[in-house]
Amino acid sequence: MTYAIILFAATYVLMLAFGKYRAYIALGSAAIFIISGMLPVDQIIGSIDFNVLLMIAGTMGLVQLFIESKMPALLADLVMEKVPNVQMAAVALALFAGIISAFVDNVATVLMVAPIALEICKKLKTNPVPFIIAIAVSSNLQGAATLVGDTTAIMLGSYADMNFLDFFVYKGKPSIFFAVELGAIASAVILAWLFRKEKQPVPKGSPRTVVTDYVPSILLGGMIFLLIAASFIPNKPDITNGLICVALMIIGIICNVVKNSDKDTFARVLKSIDIDTIGLLFGLFLMIGGITNMGVIDAAAQLLAKLGGGNVFVLYTVIVWASVLLSAFIDNIPYVATMLPVVTGLANNLGIDPTLLYFGLLSGATLGGNCTPIGASANIAGIGILHKAGYEVKTSDFTRIGIPFTLAAVIPAYIYFWVLYS
Repeated sequence: MTYAIILFAATYVLMLAFGKYRAYIALGSAAIFIISGMLPVDQIIGSIDFNVLLMIAGTMGLVQLFIESKMPALLADLVMEKVPNVQMAAVALALFAGIISAFVDNVATVLMVAPIALEICKKLKTNPVPFIIAIAVSSNLQGAATLVGDTTAIMLGSYADMNFLDFFVYKGKPSIFFAVELGAIASAVILAWLFRKEKQPVPKGSPRTVVTDYVPSILLGGMIFLLIAASFIPNKPDITNGLICVALMIIGIICNVVKNSDKDTFARVLKSIDIDTIGLLFGLFLMIGGITNMGVIDAAAQLLAKLGGGNVFVLYTVIVWASVLLSAFIDNIPYVATMLPVVTGLANNLGIDPTLLYFGLLSGATLGGNCTPIGASANIAGIGILHKAGYEVKTSDFTRIGIPFTLAAVIPAYIYFWVLYS
């Protein structure tokens, strides 16, 4: 386990230090985990989240058609008509991404909203890096608001036998949705402050862009509907969401070929899929599989239990903030899966209702990924889009927004849960 921790820590340090080479570093580390036996060959396939990889590939391809249709440019025009300056444009886009992300996977949300942000920044001649980062962290925040917003929320709902409405009112009390929205309000204020120098006015009066093809927009809207509908299907295949996204991409390609007689559409859409992003996530999944197999995540859960002792407030505090810290570096899905039974056992030992600890775990683990550029799949997807557009994202660029945003979102939720559920 010691070797696994050292390799994992060294890999993250290198990825944070050398942003251009993150995919190669992750894949190289994954190879070491496999060759050394820390990740057995028979566990390789099970460690890879093919659902996320297929979702990213399918959505990226569909978004390419969406961009070519000029719909993002039109939406950018509409946003610019409603906001007074660049600062409010950034905040509005982040809030818009958050609303979508409460019902659709965070990665898909970023891939859909980011092209609009790029168009706005192109028209305003401003740097899109902070815009895309704000969209990514906002989508991660709202993923915990509803049962269908994020995989970790689905896991908690299944484990605790919670339905969709329980995320709004649970046991007669306002539930996690309102805690997330408190965090959203606080974090919106933080974003407004972070963009406080971007006061240049948005030009008005320009003619709106004319959309050339509405099919990609219809398909993206259909994707949102299908992803929401799929979340209510019990015992569905793990790759359901990914298959939906890939199928819609293929339909979009066929429609484009038939309508425009453009035989190059397929090759062009495939080229739009960011291989670096896919490779980075592929490597990260294998690394997480390696440290999980070596018992690192189990050991972290046991350590949290010891740190909490027998005091409910101390235990709750440790779970929330340790989850924030750990989720900045490890995938929150295996972490939450490991911690749910641990939290239940701790609550039983103390003779308390586990709801407080459940909600603390979910909020901390969901939001912790916002602390680093590789802490969440949505962050990686956003950075991949910027990379394809010719922009490099330094770790400092991300943490300058991600860390204040995380604190602004977690602190209100932390207080909210303690007051209502302690």
